Amino acid sequence: MGMAKLAESALLNCEAQPQPMMDAQEESPIDLVHLSRQTFGDHDLEQELLALFDAQAAQCAERLRTPARVGDGEWRIGLAHTIKGSARAVGAFDVGLAAEAYELALRGEELSIVEKRDKLDAAIKKARSAIALLLGRAVQNGPTGKYFR
Repeated sequence: MGMAKLAESALLNCEAQPQPMMDAQEESPIDLVHLSRQTFGDHDLEQELLALFDAQAAQCAERLRTPARVGDGEWRIGLAHTIKGSARAVGAFDVGLAAEAYELALRGEELSIVEKRDKLDAAIKKARSAIALLLGRAVQNGPTGKYFR
Protein backbone atom coordinates (compact mmCIF):
# COMPACT_ATOMS: atom_id res chain seq x y z
CA MET A 1 0.00 0.00 0.00
CA GLY A 2 1.45 3.36 -1.02
CA MET A 3 1.88 6.18 1.47
CA ALA A 4 -0.90 8.21 -0.17
CA LYS A 5 -3.34 5.30 0.21
CA LEU A 6 -2.21 4.77 3.80
CA ALA A 7 -2.72 8.46 4.59
CA GLU A 8 -6.30 8.25 3.25
CA SER A 9 -7.01 5.17 5.31
CA ALA A 10 -9.89 5.34 7.77
CA LEU A 11 -7.53 3.74 10.28
CA LEU A 12 -5.52 6.96 10.38
CA ASN A 13 -8.52 9.29 10.31
CA CYS A 14 -8.29 10.79 13.78
CA GLU A 15 -11.46 12.79 13.24
CA ALA A 16 -13.62 9.69 12.73
CA GLN A 17 -16.32 9.31 15.34
CA PRO A 18 -17.19 6.02 17.07
CA GLN A 19 -20.01 4.23 15.31
CA PRO A 20 -22.76 2.08 16.79
CA MET A 21 -21.98 -1.59 16.36
CA MET A 22 -24.52 -4.08 15.13
CA ASP A 23 -25.43 -6.89 17.48
CA ALA A 24 -22.61 -9.44 17.26
CA GLN A 25 -25.21 -12.17 16.78
CA GLU A 26 -26.82 -10.35 13.86
CA GLU A 27 -25.35 -10.45 10.38
CA SER A 28 -25.49 -7.33 8.24
CA PRO A 29 -28.29 -7.32 5.66
CA ILE A 30 -25.77 -5.94 3.14
CA ASP A 31 -22.87 -8.17 2.08
CA LEU A 32 -20.12 -5.56 2.00
CA VAL A 33 -17.56 -7.94 0.55
CA HIS A 34 -19.86 -8.65 -2.40
CA LEU A 35 -20.54 -4.94 -2.85
CA SER A 36 -16.82 -4.19 -2.82
CA ARG A 37 -16.22 -6.86 -5.46
CA GLN A 38 -19.01 -5.44 -7.62
CA THR A 39 -17.45 -1.97 -7.48
CA PHE A 40 -13.80 -3.08 -7.66
CA GLY A 41 -13.26 -1.47 -4.26
CA ASP A 42 -14.41 1.99 -5.36
CA HIS A 43 -15.92 3.37 -2.14
CA ASP A 44 -17.55 6.35 -3.86
CA LEU A 45 -19.29 3.98 -6.26
CA GLU A 46 -20.36 1.78 -3.33
CA GLN A 47 -21.99 4.80 -1.68
CA GLU A 48 -23.70 5.80 -4.91
CA LEU A 49 -25.06 2.29 -5.51
CA LEU A 50 -26.30 1.99 -1.94
CA ALA A 51 -28.05 5.36 -2.19
CA LEU A 52 -29.66 4.39 -5.50
CA PHE A 53 -30.78 1.03 -4.12
CA ASP A 54 -32.11 2.71 -0.98
CA ALA A 55 -34.25 5.08 -3.07
CA GLN A 56 -35.47 2.26 -5.32
CA ALA A 57 -36.26 0.03 -2.32
CA ALA A 58 -38.24 2.84 -0.67
CA GLN A 59 -40.32 3.32 -3.83
CA CYS A 60 -40.82 -0.43 -4.17
CA ALA A 61 -41.96 -0.82 -0.57
CA GLU A 62 -44.40 2.07 -0.93
CA ARG A 63 -45.92 0.62 -4.11
CA LEU A 64 -46.19 -2.86 -2.61
CA ARG A 65 -48.15 -1.46 0.36
CA THR A 66 -50.94 -0.27 -1.93
CA PRO A 67 -53.99 -2.50 -1.65
CA ALA A 68 -54.00 -5.32 -4.19
CA ARG A 69 -56.62 -5.16 -6.90
CA VAL A 70 -57.65 -7.55 -9.62
CA GLY A 71 -55.34 -7.17 -12.59
CA ASP A 72 -52.34 -5.64 -10.87
CA GLY A 73 -50.40 -8.92 -10.69
CA GLU A 74 -48.22 -8.11 -13.69
CA TRP A 75 -46.81 -4.85 -12.36
CA ARG A 76 -46.28 -6.46 -8.96
CA ILE A 77 -44.37 -9.32 -10.61
CA GLY A 78 -42.28 -6.80 -12.55
CA LEU A 79 -41.58 -4.79 -9.43
CA ALA A 80 -40.56 -7.87 -7.45
CA HIS A 81 -38.31 -8.99 -10.30
CA THR A 82 -36.65 -5.57 -10.52
CA ILE A 83 -35.95 -5.27 -6.80
CA LYS A 84 -34.68 -8.87 -6.77
CA GLY A 85 -31.99 -8.02 -9.32
CA SER A 86 -31.06 -4.73 -7.73
CA ALA A 87 -30.82 -6.27 -4.27
CA ARG A 88 -28.55 -9.05 -5.46
CA ALA A 89 -26.31 -6.54 -7.24
CA VAL A 90 -25.60 -4.60 -4.02
CA GLY A 91 -25.41 -7.64 -1.74
CA ALA A 92 -28.84 -7.32 -0.09
CA PHE A 93 -29.40 -11.05 -0.51
CA ASP A 94 -32.25 -11.35 2.02
CA VAL A 95 -34.19 -8.76 0.01
CA GLY A 96 -33.40 -10.70 -3.16
CA LEU A 97 -34.64 -13.97 -1.68
CA ALA A 98 -37.81 -12.35 -0.32
CA ALA A 99 -38.48 -10.66 -3.67
CA GLU A 100 -38.00 -13.96 -5.48
CA ALA A 101 -40.41 -15.74 -3.11
CA TYR A 102 -42.98 -12.97 -3.60
CA GLU A 103 -42.56 -13.07 -7.38
CA LEU A 104 -43.01 -16.86 -7.46
CA ALA A 105 -46.05 -16.61 -5.21
CA LEU A 106 -47.60 -14.06 -7.56
CA ARG A 107 -46.89 -16.20 -10.60
CA GLY A 108 -48.46 -19.25 -8.96
CA GLU A 109 -51.30 -17.32 -7.34
CA GLU A 110 -50.49 -18.84 -3.96
CA LEU A 111 -52.52 -18.04 -0.90
CA SER A 112 -49.36 -16.89 0.89
CA ILE A 113 -48.88 -13.81 -1.31
CA VAL A 114 -49.60 -11.36 1.52
CA GLU A 115 -47.20 -13.18 3.83
CA LYS A 116 -44.47 -13.10 1.16
CA ARG A 117 -45.11 -9.39 0.51
CA ASP A 118 -44.82 -8.67 4.24
CA LYS A 119 -41.51 -10.60 4.42
CA LEU A 120 -40.21 -8.60 1.45
CA ASP A 121 -41.27 -5.36 3.14
CA ALA A 122 -39.49 -6.39 6.36
CA ALA A 123 -36.32 -7.34 4.45
CA ILE A 124 -36.37 -3.98 2.66
CA LYS A 125 -36.74 -2.10 5.96
CA LYS A 126 -33.81 -4.01 7.46
CA ALA A 127 -31.59 -3.38 4.42
CA ARG A 128 -32.53 0.32 4.33
CA SER A 129 -31.63 0.66 8.03
CA ALA A 130 -28.22 -0.88 7.36
CA ILE A 131 -27.71 1.41 4.36
CA ALA A 132 -28.58 4.45 6.49
CA LEU A 133 -25.91 3.40 8.99
CA LEU A 134 -23.36 2.80 6.24
CA LEU A 135 -24.02 6.07 4.45
CA GLY A 136 -24.09 7.97 7.74
CA ARG A 137 -20.78 6.43 8.65
CA ALA A 138 -19.33 7.52 5.31
CA VAL A 139 -20.41 11.11 5.91
CA GLN A 140 -18.99 11.13 9.43
CA ASN A 141 -15.66 9.63 8.39
CA GLY A 142 -14.93 12.42 5.98
CA PRO A 143 -14.04 12.80 2.33
CA THR A 144 -12.27 9.47 1.92
CA GLY A 145 -15.65 7.75 1.78
CA LYS A 146 -14.39 4.84 3.84
CA TYR A 147 -17.17 3.45 5.98
CA PHE A 148 -15.93 0.04 7.00
CA ARG A 149 -15.00 -0.46 10.64
